Amino acid sequence: MRKIHDFHGGVHPPENKHQSVRTAIANAGVPEELVLPLSQHIGAAAQPVVGVGDKVLKGQLLAAATGFVSVPVHAPTSGTVSAIEDRLIAHPSGHSAPCIVLASDGMDQWQDCVATADYRSVDRVALLDQIRSAGVAGMGGAGFPTAVKLAVKPEKHIQTLILNGTECEPYITADDIIMRERASRIIEGAQILAYLVEPDEIVIGIEDNKPESIAALQAAAQDTPVEIAVFPTKYPSGGEKQLIEILTGKQVPSGGLPADIGVVCQNVGSAIAVRDAIIEGKPLISRVVTVTGDAVAEPQNFEALIGTSMSYLLQKAGYQPEKNQRLIMGGPMMGFTVPDPNVPIVKTTNCILAPAATELPAPPPAQPCIRCGMCAEVCPASLLPQQLFWFAQGKEFEKAEQHNLFDCIECGACSYACPSNIPLVQYYRAAKAEVIQMREDAEKSEHSRLRFEARQARKEREEAEKEAKRAARKKAAQEKARLAAEQGEAGEDPIQAAIERAKAKKAAQVAGSGAEGGSELEKLEKAVVTIRKRLETASAKFEAAKAEGAEHVDALKLGVDKTSAKLAAAEKALHDWQQANPAANSELPSAAEPADAAQAAIQKAMAARAQDAARSPQEKAQDNLQKLESRLTKSEARLQQSRAANEEEKIIIALESTVERLREKVAAAKAELQDKETC
Repeated sequence: MRKIHDFHGGVHPPENKHQSVRTAIANAGVPEELVLPLSQHIGAAAQPVVGVGDKVLKGQLLAAATGFVSVPVHAPTSGTVSAIEDRLIAHPSGHSAPCIVLASDGMDQWQDCVATADYRSVDRVALLDQIRSAGVAGMGGAGFPTAVKLAVKPEKHIQTLILNGTECEPYITADDIIMRERASRIIEGAQILAYLVEPDEIVIGIEDNKPESIAALQAAAQDTPVEIAVFPTKYPSGGEKQLIEILTGKQVPSGGLPADIGVVCQNVGSAIAVRDAIIEGKPLISRVVTVTGDAVAEPQNFEALIGTSMSYLLQKAGYQPEKNQRLIMGGPMMGFTVPDPNVPIVKTTNCILAPAATELPAPPPAQPCIRCGMCAEVCPASLLPQQLFWFAQGKEFEKAEQHNLFDCIECGACSYACPSNIPLVQYYRAAKAEVIQMREDAEKSEHSRLRFEARQARKEREEAEKEAKRAARKKAAQEKARLAAEQGEAGEDPIQAAIERAKAKKAAQVAGSGAEGGSELEKLEKAVVTIRKRLETASAKFEAAKAEGAEHVDALKLGVDKTSAKLAAAEKALHDWQQANPAANSELPSAAEPADAAQAAIQKAMAARAQDAARSPQEKAQDNLQKLESRLTKSEARLQQSRAANEEEKIIIALESTVERLREKVAAAKAELQDKETC
């Protein structure tokens, strides 16, 4: 026989269970509308994969899990998705949440299910995925995803697999009735769970106030390794940590998990859901719900589809609203008042309690704490409820956490035992909510800080990169200038050098003619060279302005004519001086052969001008268009390089303006060329 241990504290409230187990489980049928909250479990809410107007079959996926700690939602019957919107749900706050609304078609037609009869031939990871895909979550508590709980780390050896059939909360008999009527399915589910976690032993824990369930489980467990452990009735022996201590004598450490001490604990209802998901391939779309209380004529247990409204089940049980002042989801110890009877049941709804006013009267006003210590005596978690109450009242949340606030299972034993009628559990729930909110705010603040610092670092990095590019361009420009200077020192401009050589040679040639004659010849030659350069520059400007259609082309033409006249006068003066001084001119080269490189360049420029004058208007327009297109191509390339290099905005704006102006000129040149070709 297994040794049965005890846990600290506990109370013995009136059970009131016999009312709802007088009949077998009743089928609640298919209501016209089902409202399916996307979050029916601990963890991330599911994400819809259907749209309004979609027709679905029973068991079809409606919303997919969005993370590791999340479960999907399936269609409890066949029908049409009529809405995806916020609806009022069963929650202590009375708030709304996203829901999928399914209108039943009355056919209750299943989709094809993939069964796994020989589960032992399937990889454990694949079975866990199958359980997760079936949407199985804990059906006796907060709704923790079952697959996550079964995904035990390889380094942790599980000694004991516990199935919780305690159901210690008054009024609730959902687990009791399924243990009576579906014991064999529970044993099958226990063996599947054992295959997944590989424990040394399998134990089903059950209180001694359920003799019919004990007998049914013992009969079903024959010739299996499943042990049925019976222990005395005491509330809250159904708490996970308390049940583990009862059956193993081990205590789960504060902030720890059962797996830390080699234990995995599952509800008997969850075991049946796992069995159905593996053996029959059916997702979790229904559960057994106890409907009880003096405000219903026929208290009983219903097999109800998830999403069924509480009012629908209450009517099935003969609800008498005139007797009922408040509706409770769960039991009188840990349940909460629902805001409206039309809220839907979810995977964790094990009971709908409709008590009469005399059955569960409103608690009297709270009195000052008399420090009797009874709350500490009955606390199953061995906490100091009085201290936690003071810290919660004074909003000293840090001290409350230091006194293990989150080890409180909110069983309500302290409130039940308090002679001053202080609603201690409500203070602890509010304190927990405040602490969780503070943690979330701190996380958001830290996230915002990290984002701000990352943004600042990115801006500094980008600025440093820009500065490095600017420095590199500056260095390249300086290097280019240095190289140009070195090249200038190594080899001077050939034209200027030729002019200088010509001057020196002419000076030597006319040395015998006297300083005055040499000086006069030098002046005349210099005047000719200077005026020719001016004429060449003026002619180039005139041609460019003419090609662009500039407004000042007439002024430039006048300048060219004046410069040509001055050049003719300078050449005549030089010719006249050379005729008057044959001795100084005798050794100079002939006019047909330029005296130096400067003279050759001048003659070349004059020949080019003569050649240009001989070209047709169409040829000039074509040449001008080619030059403009070449400049446009270079400017566009330079603009792209500037954008890629992330140069200063003013440089990019200037380049964009240049490109736009050149595009206009190219368009005008094309139009001019087309006009000349037409003419």
